[in-house]
Amino acid sequence: MTKIAIIGSEKSGKTTLAGKLGKKSNVTDITMYDYAKNDRILTTIDATGYPASVKSLVTALNLSDIALLCIPPSGLDQLAAECIIALDLMQYEHGIVVLTKSDTSYPIAQEELQAKLQKITKGTCLENWDYLSVSTTSFEGMEELKELIFSVGDIADRKLKELDNMPTRVVIDQSFNVTGIGCVVLGIVMQGTLNAKDKMIAYPAKKELEIRSIQMHDVDVRSAPAGARVGLALKGVQSKDIDRGFVLSKEENVATDLVLRCTLSPLTKEFNVNDMLHLYTGLQSSPVRVTEILEGDARKETAKPAKEYVLKLSGSKEIAYSKEDRFILANLDEKQRFVAFGHEN
Repeated sequence: MTKIAIIGSEKSGKTTLAGKLGKKSNVTDITMYDYAKNDRILTTIDATGYPASVKSLVTALNLSDIALLCIPPSGLDQLAAECIIALDLMQYEHGIVVLTKSDTSYPIAQEELQAKLQKITKGTCLENWDYLSVSTTSFEGMEELKELIFSVGDIADRKLKELDNMPTRVVIDQSFNVTGIGCVVLGIVMQGTLNAKDKMIAYPAKKELEIRSIQMHDVDVRSAPAGARVGLALKGVQSKDIDRGFVLSKEENVATDLVLRCTLSPLTKEFNVNDMLHLYTGLQSSPVRVTEILEGDARKETAKPAKEYVLKLSGSKEIAYSKEDRFILANLDEKQRFVAFGHEN
C-alpha cells in the first residue's frame, strides 16, 4: 500500500490532481482518495484545510510515506515556499515535485521552472526528488506519475519493513462508534507489528484497551505491519475516549511542558521569551509558551534564525511522544509559519 500526501498552494491544481488519482472517501480537514488495481493500492491525502490550517498540512504529511509537491506554471509562491520549508524541517525523505497544468505551458518554460526549483531546493531534503510534468486536462504524464509513485512507494516500503520488529505504535486519525461493534478507529501503524488481541494503551489519556479486530482495505486480518493503514475495533474504550493524534502503544512519555533541542529555519523570523508558538508531533498539536531560551549555557531573550537552542516550552495540553519523535514549531501569526524542528533534550 502506498500513501501519498498531495500539497501545494491553493491554485496549484493539487485537489484536481488528487481526484484523478483515486475515489474520494473520508473528508475532514484532509480529504482521502482511494485507488486499487490488481495488487496496487494507493491512498492519496489532500491537505484541503491548508493554507488556513497548518495542522492540516502536518497531518497529511505524517499520515503518508511520499509527498507530491504541486507547482503550477506560475511558479513558486509564498505558500509553496512554506510547504518546502515544512518538508525540510520534517526531513521528508520520499517525494516528487509535480509540475501541474502542463497543457497551459511550454516545454522550455517547464524546463526553466524545474531548473529554478532545483536551485532553490539545493541543500534541502528535496534536492534529489524526481520532477514530472502532468496535466489533468490532457492527461499528459498521469500514467507516468502513477508508475513513479509506485516506484518510490516500493522504496518507502522497504524502509518500513525495517520497523516491523520495533515496539508497536499506532497513530489514530479518526474515531467513531459502530452499532454492534463499539469503538472503531482508523490509523497508521507507524512501527512494529500490530496483532489482534494485543493489549495496548491509548496515550496521552492512558486508557487501557484491547485490539478486538483489525481490517486492512475492508478485509479482516490477524496482524498489520509497519506502514499499514488500519481500521481497528477496540475493546475497553469508547470513541469519546480517543481523539485524533492519540497513540496506541505499550509505553509513551506524556507531558505538557517540554525541553527541546531545536534548530531554527534560516527562513523564519526571530522569537522571544514569553512568545506563544504552536507545537506539532505526529498528529498532535498544542499551543506552547517559550519560557526559556538557552544557547549553550547562556540564557538568551531572543532566538535567531538558522541557530540551535535549547527551548523550554510550557503548554496546557498533554502530548504523548517517544524519545525519537521529531517536533515541529510554528508561529501562526507570521506569513511563513514554520519556525523550527527539535527533539527532546
